[in-house]
Amino acid sequence: MKISVVVPIYRVEAFIERCTRSLMEQDMEDVEYIFVDDCSPDGSMEVLKRVLKAYPQREPQVKLLRHEHNKGLPAARNTGLAAASGEYIFHCDSDDYMERGGLRALYETAKKNSADIVYSDWLLTFPQKERYMSCPSYDTAEEALRGLLHGTMKYNVWNKLVKRELYDLNGNIRFPEGHGMGEDMTMIMLFARARQVAYLPKATYHYMRQNENAFTAARSEESYDDLLFNASRVIKDLEGKVSEEDLACFKLNVKFPFLISPQTVDYERWNKWFSEADKYITAHKTSRRSKMLERWASKRYYLLLKAYYYCFHKVVYSIIYH
Repeated sequence: MKISVVVPIYRVEAFIERCTRSLMEQDMEDVEYIFVDDCSPDGSMEVLKRVLKAYPQREPQVKLLRHEHNKGLPAARNTGLAAASGEYIFHCDSDDYMERGGLRALYETAKKNSADIVYSDWLLTFPQKERYMSCPSYDTAEEALRGLLHGTMKYNVWNKLVKRELYDLNGNIRFPEGHGMGEDMTMIMLFARARQVAYLPKATYHYMRQNENAFTAARSEESYDDLLFNASRVIKDLEGKVSEEDLACFKLNVKFPFLISPQTVDYERWNKWFSEADKYITAHKTSRRSKMLERWASKRYYLLLKAYYYCFHKVVYSIIYH
């Protein structure tokens, strides 16, 4: 197989049909589709099996796997990886969907450039509209890794085609089971092992956002612990391989979402986490607005942060995205 597509399934009854059809209708033959049921309590698997019956020609290429109990998203990705036989791995989340021809475009770009990883543009899709999201172009894997650390490129799993053997180089890279928030930081570790990367300036994937406030709503002490675990895991892996400045900028990116909040406790958390990185705010390759918020936080201008949240984030973003 040229590509193994790994699709975790959990509580996606309303979305799995669109996702599955977008995969079954790709214009590549040498692809295997691995669906991992993470003990989903709804009708997701029934819908999936019904849709698959409409594509009998794909039956030899489909694997249906099931966890005996719910293990979480990282474990589902790992189960799919263990069953994969493709030259490349592609992770597709089951509430999203792919553009027709997306897999072929990614694979052809990989082969043309002898790339270990290919990343592409994507579409941020809302119920009534969508926004084209462009990625930066880098000439080397080292530049791409630095872009991930500085936040000029996102480390999402779902717009990247990764050579399967990369997961087994220097440490057997897998997703952090039991630590879901920030699990996609694993991609940074893969980029650190890549010899060649390539950029496809074409949107191949629809990332669905049903609720712009979902990240904020999902915050909990457990999710904070997971985020810190995953960030620390990446930092430990990269120490001695990248500069102190690059690692500091990664730390600033990890804690930046705490500033998009009306809660003083989040601002205090920002000051507590990775405080050694704050001296690199000026070097941080991010927007002027983000640097402004970071400077306000470092000086504990919390009233300004709250004013920004209510006047800009809540009002302006709600207009743009809804």
